[in-house]
Amino acid sequence: MKKLLLLIFVSVLVLSSLDAIGQDKPDSKFGISFSGFVKSDFFYDSRQTQSAREGHFFLFPEKEVLDKNGEDINAKPNFNFLNLQTRITGKITGPDFFDAKTSGLIEGEFFGTSDGDLNGFRLRHAFVKLDWENTSLLAGQFWHPMFVADCSPATISFNTGAPFQPFARNPQIRLTQKAGNISIIAALAMERDFQSPGPNGYSTSYMRNAGIPDANLQFQYKSGDNLFGFGGQFKMIEPRTVTTKNVITSEKLTSYGAMAFGKLKFDDVTFKIEGVYGNNMADLMMLGGYAVKSIDTTTNKETYTPINVFSGWAEISYVKNFELGLFAGYLKNLGTTDNNLGTYYGRATNVDYQFRISPRVGIFSGKTKIAFELETTMAAFGTNDNNDKGKVINTKTVTNVRGLLSFIYSF
Repeated sequence: MKKLLLLIFVSVLVLSSLDAIGQDKPDSKFGISFSGFVKSDFFYDSRQTQSAREGHFFLFPEKEVLDKNGEDINAKPNFNFLNLQTRITGKITGPDFFDAKTSGLIEGEFFGTSDGDLNGFRLRHAFVKLDWENTSLLAGQFWHPMFVADCSPATISFNTGAPFQPFARNPQIRLTQKAGNISIIAALAMERDFQSPGPNGYSTSYMRNAGIPDANLQFQYKSGDNLFGFGGQFKMIEPRTVTTKNVITSEKLTSYGAMAFGKLKFDDVTFKIEGVYGNNMADLMMLGGYAVKSIDTTTNKETYTPINVFSGWAEISYVKNFELGLFAGYLKNLGTTDNNLGTYYGRATNVDYQFRISPRVGIFSGKTKIAFELETTMAAFGTNDNNDKGKVINTKTVTNVRGLLSFIYSF
């Protein structure tokens, strides 16, 4: 059934494209153009990893786990060959909506929605956009506002700098107002593929039950290829609607995030930098989440306290007849806002800090690119001191080295 639906989807897009291309009327404004790439990744890890899609979306190395002989079970290397990132994009143009220029985009890839859906076709982006002279309105699924596409890591790895870089795509409505070189962006977003953690695992239900979307505000200054900006988000979730003693509860967790970023381009050299501070950032593929702060023993109603994290990354790249690049990132677990009872919901809540450095080199000619990246990632695992706001103590650092070779053919 999935293959049939995919075939129908592609056929409709192709026929629509051919029909639009075939129209030679001078007043015709509808059309669709296709682009994308075929990408083959070959990678080797020096130890077991925490990742998605059989290792393809790498986040951090697995912690040390000793067998009865004192040997580290997770020190075993592994490798894989995958083509999951292969992608197709359809860009749509159409007639004006009153005085607004209209456009749309549909993009999918074969990354699947879970490891059980490996090679499955999934939606990445799908939106309609209205553009006036200084105002634009986007409605649909697109990058989360805290992922600034024009100032994001250009790594060969599909993780694109995660977990140091916020990474998520969300259904949203986004308004952009321009005034010269300055843009003000306001957005309301919900969760879909990138979800918050909670008592029932990762789910969109916690934000849906809270009744308030993720709210974002961002300011950008752009001059030529140079970009600077800062922004923040407000988020609320409701982890439970009923307690384990079958009592209705509506306790919510409020969290915040802030970021500042910049990009400078000098001829063939580009420098990017970003800093992020926030709490309960697990839905953005970052480390952290939240913990149970207190429990009413009569009703089992819980209150919550978020885990605070700081991350920063920088990247420098040279692109001319070939590509050279270097990415470096650091993330620190700052503990929960309050002391907690030791029940955590999130990603790698027992990691104190994480560091990554990944140089890359690429050669390209025409539409073909071959690239290699050597990604070294260290993570310090320990135990949470719940009497000191869950800060991680007694750490043991483990390191994974990933060699990634990619073949990319764009169209």
